[in-house]
Amino acid sequence: MEFIKPGINIDFLGKRKIAFALSVLMIIMTLLLLIWRGGPNYGVDFSGGILIQVKLSEKQSPSSIREALRGIQLQDSIIQEFGESKLHEYLIRVRSADIQLSGLSEKVKKVLGAHLGKGVEIRRIEMVGPKVGADLRQKALFAIFYAILFIAIYISGRFELNWLKSIIMALSLALVVYIASSFGMRVTWLIIVALLVTLFLCWFLKLKYALGAVVALMHDITITMGVFALTDREISLPIIAAFLTIVGYSLNDTIVVFDRIRENLRKFRRRSFPEVMNGSINETLSRTILTSTTTLIVIVALFVFGGSVIHDFAFALLIGVIVGTYSSVFVASPILLLFEGGFPGKQKPGGHSR
Repeated sequence: MEFIKPGINIDFLGKRKIAFALSVLMIIMTLLLLIWRGGPNYGVDFSGGILIQVKLSEKQSPSSIREALRGIQLQDSIIQEFGESKLHEYLIRVRSADIQLSGLSEKVKKVLGAHLGKGVEIRRIEMVGPKVGADLRQKALFAIFYAILFIAIYISGRFELNWLKSIIMALSLALVVYIASSFGMRVTWLIIVALLVTLFLCWFLKLKYALGAVVALMHDITITMGVFALTDREISLPIIAAFLTIVGYSLNDTIVVFDRIRENLRKFRRRSFPEVMNGSINETLSRTILTSTTTLIVIVALFVFGGSVIHDFAFALLIGVIVGTYSSVFVASPILLLFEGGFPGKQKPGGHSR
């Protein structure tokens, strides 16, 4: 099934400067927002503490709920509206894990009922220790990092047809991570250094397809995290699962485009590299739109009808699929073109790659 008729020739690469500027702007805004907020808004899964979900009979402001909790010394809690506005559900996050869970549900229900009226319902109470939360946070970061690393290795062998370079990159990166860990570097900075080294190794070893894929994946995760920070949503274990799903989806879209580019490079040897790339993106455009649209229909259904438990998970997928589709066309492919033109002698006088 073809949504777009064959022969269409949209100049996607001609708009790459605008796309680059837009992507850089979004990434800078994300970084500034995260710095201003003091980092991502980690949920109880990662930060440790107690999470209380309550349902009230009518809408209340976070300040009024916080004031009501003063009677049981929980006035320093973080209050956040949860789910649909008409449901009047709120998350109460207590950063201290020293509070006894025994009897806490009744205490919260009693104090909220006394100040905010009857109809208070305690939906759930969860507790995670700070050490467990920190350990989970480290493992989540490493999960995302290793997913991107193994993808870089796979793309290198799959498209560059040079598994030796892929192995060299993996061993070099493992050495860098080991040395950085021996100096006691924090996990967050360790991941950042490792990703920068990954990008450098892709450039140094001339693994252009891997470089384009890795940049696109980092772009997708960063912007999705920025949207979460902008909307004040929590990063929890289900959201990490969503991030890994986004990585897989975006990669699949990028591989389809890269595969068509590689195929057309052998098929149209007299065409210039930019011309082959633009034609390849147009040829896969119908497939890209159909796949993204059908995926988005399912995600929107989950987002609207799935309930508050998976609301943030569906929201992450919604943003990730949109950004991932955009990055496959306007980030990964232009990076490939930029890399190809970055080495003198890489193209023949006619413009196509050797």
